[in-house]
Amino acid sequence: MTRISLLPKDDRTNGWSALLPPRQPRPPLSKDITADVVVIGAGYAGLGAARRLAELRPHAKIVVFDAQQLGEGASGRNSGFAIDLPHNVGSSLEELAKGRAYLRLARAGIASLRESVQRHGIACDWSEDGKYHTASSERGAEQVLRPTVEELKRLGEPYEWLDAGETARRLGTRHFAASVYTPGTVLLNPAALNRGLGDTLPENVTLYENCPVLEADFGPTITLRTAHGSVRAPKAILAVNGLAMRFGFWRGRLLNFAAHASLTRRLTPAEQAAFGNIAPWGLTPANAFAGITMRYTNDRRILIRQNIHFCPGLRQSDERRLKIRAEHQRLFDERFPMLRGVTMEHSWTGYICLSRNGAPGFGQVAPNVWSAVCQNAVGVAKGTISGRLAAAMALGEDDPLIPDMIGLGTPTPVPPRPFLDIGVRARFAYEIFKNRHEA
Repeated sequence: MTRISLLPKDDRTNGWSALLPPRQPRPPLSKDITADVVVIGAGYAGLGAARRLAELRPHAKIVVFDAQQLGEGASGRNSGFAIDLPHNVGSSLEELAKGRAYLRLARAGIASLRESVQRHGIACDWSEDGKYHTASSERGAEQVLRPTVEELKRLGEPYEWLDAGETARRLGTRHFAASVYTPGTVLLNPAALNRGLGDTLPENVTLYENCPVLEADFGPTITLRTAHGSVRAPKAILAVNGLAMRFGFWRGRLLNFAAHASLTRRLTPAEQAAFGNIAPWGLTPANAFAGITMRYTNDRRILIRQNIHFCPGLRQSDERRLKIRAEHQRLFDERFPMLRGVTMEHSWTGYICLSRNGAPGFGQVAPNVWSAVCQNAVGVAKGTISGRLAAAMALGEDDPLIPDMIGLGTPTPVPPRPFLDIGVRARFAYEIFKNRHEA
């Protein structure tokens, strides 16, 4: 029996959740039960897996556990992009080399989400606005945006190259040297989407919230124990991202990072006019470690996500968040001088899981356990399709996208701690220094 020694412990400041009405979470497990399949984690991968299991086996009993409540974990704390194209996080353009596979997988994930949103009327601010991939410098435009354009041409994908002037006109800031607009990304409120997906699960799926798995036995019959109950099942799907290592899988292969975001108060009509009365947008930077992810939302707020750092313990202090909030305010003021006086209303921390080689933690990891973890910071679309494909594999069902997912490889080993901490932080510092022109 494996004891889970590290549990999620997020602060209660998620700005996306704060914009939503109160919601009553599902009660935790309070007795001993059995199931046909158990899913650990109710993020995009876990809920995608549960929904697909129910589609394929409508009479099976499916149980889903989440240590927190819907919308409050990592899936509700991202920037709200469902990205359909190959996407670089740091300097690596590895995804571009596997562009067609990534494209098929991401679009299948988005299509599944779209179907759920439309069928169930999930109010999550779903907007098919596309996105801007931006470079703060000419160097960044040449090193990242130009190769991205070449890959888009190879894939036959539509795009627009925007110079500094046109980028400023569309985004309301003169900070960028160039951008590439692509139409396929969906912008949304991630907490609202996560809530909606969990609240509309099929009837044969039971979700237990605020119900962390405390002990796990992945023997011939899987047994999971919680604070007040247990479940026994012949099969399990693990969808807990970087916490998978605590369950005994992908040890020494996953890297947990903290990512911080802030959301302004709503702009007044006068401030919207000063901003240019432009349409909502979302942008990703040429380098996510040195640059800034931003959004201008449908309800006229501006989001800034900046400051990503190695965080194996998955804990951040309120003091650090206050410092980062002040830094976000400074960056906002620099980019939008016409909006002086607009302040950050919410600031929060979320956690992302990366692998050294950018590969997902996907596939069969034990005789009766399948994994859908490590989405490498692009989890809305990737997590959804990863969970759906893990569900198909668990049931022995074929899916033409499974070879695409398997072809992405698996996470490569990383050095043991404390050498890992030293190496990651040194690499991260070098990444930021090398790409300081993109700040």
